[in-house]
Amino acid sequence: MDLQITNCNNFFKIKGVLNKTSIDLFQNKFNDIFDKVDDLTISIKDIESMDKVGVSAIARLHEEALMKNKRFSIIGYGCKELYDHFKTSTAA
Repeated sequence: MDLQITNCNNFFKIKGVLNKTSIDLFQNKFNDIFDKVDDLTISIKDIESMDKVGVSAIARLHEEALMKNKRFSIIGYGCKELYDHFKTSTAA
């Protein structure tokens, strides 16, 4: 399934596959997002799969939120790879 991103206010739903093929759509949608909003919520419950490029893209959003002192939330049980990334980062 192709990547689909829908939003209402600062709540974004991501559906499909987030990988190196679909990363351009993701990056275009979230490019400089924290210059426009103070908090951002992303639902990943409908992500079917995510490769390391997708995990890195979401991790970069998290880092940008921290640097700009913005709130960033990820909700849903959509992707084990993303969970493992943040679990490893927290432990380190």
